[in-house]
Amino acid sequence: MIIFTSVLFALIGLGLTGFGAWLAVLGGSWYYVLAGLAFLATAILLSRHRSSALTVYAVFIVATLAWALWEVGFDWWQLGPRGGVVILLGLWLLLPSVRKPLGFTSPTGHVYRASGWPLGIAVVLSVAVALYSMTQDPLDMAGALPTTVANATPALGGNVPDGEWHQYGRTQYGQRYSPLTQITTANVSDLKEVWRYQTGDVKLPEDVGETTYQVTPLKIGDTLYVCTPHNWAIAIDAATGKEKWKFDSNSGMNPDRQHQTCRGVTYYADAAAAPGSACATRVYLPTSDARLIALDAQTGQVCTGFAEQGTLRLEQGMRYQPAGYYYSTSPPVITGNKIIIGGAVNDNYSTQSQSGVIRAFDVNTGALVWNWDSGNPDVTTPLPEGQTYTTNSPNSWSVFSYDEALGLVYIPLGNQVPDQLGMGRSENVERFSSSIVALDINSGQLRWVRQTVHHDLWDMDVPAQPVLLDIDGRPALVGPTKQGDLYVLDRRTGEPIIPVKEIPAPTGAIPEDFTSPTQPISDLTFSPPPLTDKNMWGVSMFDQLACRIAFERLKYDGRYTPPSLEGSLIYPGNFGTFNWGSVAVDPEKQLMFGMPTYLAFTSQLVPRSQIPPKGQDQKGSEQGLNRNDGAPYGVLMGPFLGPLGIPCQAPPWGYVAGVDLKTGEIAYKHRNGTVYDMTPLPLPFKVGVPGIGGPMITKGGVAFLGAAVDNYLRAYDLTTGRELWRGRLPAGGQSTPMTYSTDDGTQYVVIVAGGHGSVGTKPGDYIIAYTLPK
Repeated sequence: MIIFTSVLFALIGLGLTGFGAWLAVLGGSWYYVLAGLAFLATAILLSRHRSSALTVYAVFIVATLAWALWEVGFDWWQLGPRGGVVILLGLWLLLPSVRKPLGFTSPTGHVYRASGWPLGIAVVLSVAVALYSMTQDPLDMAGALPTTVANATPALGGNVPDGEWHQYGRTQYGQRYSPLTQITTANVSDLKEVWRYQTGDVKLPEDVGETTYQVTPLKIGDTLYVCTPHNWAIAIDAATGKEKWKFDSNSGMNPDRQHQTCRGVTYYADAAAAPGSACATRVYLPTSDARLIALDAQTGQVCTGFAEQGTLRLEQGMRYQPAGYYYSTSPPVITGNKIIIGGAVNDNYSTQSQSGVIRAFDVNTGALVWNWDSGNPDVTTPLPEGQTYTTNSPNSWSVFSYDEALGLVYIPLGNQVPDQLGMGRSENVERFSSSIVALDINSGQLRWVRQTVHHDLWDMDVPAQPVLLDIDGRPALVGPTKQGDLYVLDRRTGEPIIPVKEIPAPTGAIPEDFTSPTQPISDLTFSPPPLTDKNMWGVSMFDQLACRIAFERLKYDGRYTPPSLEGSLIYPGNFGTFNWGSVAVDPEKQLMFGMPTYLAFTSQLVPRSQIPPKGQDQKGSEQGLNRNDGAPYGVLMGPFLGPLGIPCQAPPWGYVAGVDLKTGEIAYKHRNGTVYDMTPLPLPFKVGVPGIGGPMITKGGVAFLGAAVDNYLRAYDLTTGRELWRGRLPAGGQSTPMTYSTDDGTQYVVIVAGGHGSVGTKPGDYIIAYTLPK
């Protein structure tokens, strides 16, 4: 046993010394070199059967404990990797089979056995610190939002009945707020599943990686309307979950599609049609092969009077039309008899991609009413036959909001391809990339623009539906961003309500490109502090050391470090602190609830000469090598992961948070989610995990959120952010829940559980409803 132990300690010591020296040369911590030497010293003493091996190791344990506390304080999730192996090996040395052979014999023949007390005390001290740290969370931010009503008659957007959900965010304001009060903080723990419906649309082996189910159902009358990843539209009885009709758009499969998803359909009631007549009420279905299909909301039959026999083809007016590169993943909006729609353009595929034009069509006929092309922003009259829109202009793949009283529609804009290369961009691209624009509903003319990133090299497109509410009587817009800033603007003018300032930004772009010397940042921000060597993580000291080395090898100068040939660390990463799930607001109390997520990404530019030909079976993805055909560089990108495939940065990777929008103050931040579905064993450790999806708030004071990469729907106290209830889901819940009531007064909460390809949650085809017991 002594020989085995000494060899084990020697191997660990050699590894830590060698790789620790590499880290130290790179500018990182010297701890691992010293730890390696301590292991080697212990190994040598063990091989000589010296009892001082235990004392040396005891001193090493105490030194490790002091170093770990100095680096991370009483944060158990960061103390564990630093001390776990060290303590386990200390317990190993205390085993009788290891300890008893150690010692020496005096000249008089007396045998002195090694004392384990110093080592035992060091181990007990470390265990005590570990147990204490498990009761602490230095990264938790406790607090409470105000409970007073700031506006008893808030503007909710439109005239949606309290028990219904007419648009993606319930109304055109995108608040994700319901006036229903049956479910409260006092009784939400009694929620039970009452029905589940399976669509039959399941992920297939030939599907692209990011095949995801992100839909938020609509509820109109007694019916729910949903779409599926492969663009089926389905109507379901809201009380029973029974299918009423199903329509398959036959959008087919294409390995070049970067996303195979549908976030929702759009409902429309034609006031001029006779009640009950065919297509008097309609559902509009966007598809992944760039079509928009009008369906009779009562029967699911195609409304042939719209566009070309019920189908509007969105590729019209595009100079280049590579199949699979352009489609709509989000529901359009309908206002003033116009259906307004954008389109997703594959990131980093080709400079000859379709245009990001925003268009308004006549909701009844499909005729083009206006088009706003950011490459030609002043001319919005319908594009003449034979002309084309600006190729590869910034696009909008997320959800719009609108204010009918102001006559404005609010568009979150992305970038042009390639996202990580800025040379040669036009003046209009520089102006409109990564911005929120307000367009006139009737004419499409630009009314204002608010840019959130200058000369974006990081794919920080504005991903979320802008949320509209009134703050202290002032018409406001809340715009969440990937970098964690929340822009609170006067929605009439785009001017900040909560201040926005310019701060210095890192330089160091490749010679052909440049960086903006400053970048905007809102005073209301969830942008994290810069990462350092000590923020690196792992399940043990070994993979933590590997992550520290990887961190030091990457180019990193903080937020907005430009992409590079050697590889740059991008934090927050383009997964987004906030993404398409946006945030939810309580317009009465003027509060916000959201799910900030923190994952670092890497971005490495690859010269064109080093990019291999495209593989025949290669599928579209935003992770890995992005080809950027037509550009001098591709980009290799993805999350910053360690050797075991877990994030290199320390958790938490996800929070729930509450904000008082009247003051711009963050009231609380709590870890959100467990590693239950991230590890081979179902461990319920509340680490704070990543998520993608959105929240929903009710007047009963409850916020609902799925999204996290463990398969649960959770309910939170809006005031404190504390978890009140959770329901186990049969698949990933990467969608936004909604709520409604039926004629008998029963309030339901519904979520779609279908998984998300990019974050690796379990796929499925479930729609699940919960209510309180009768």
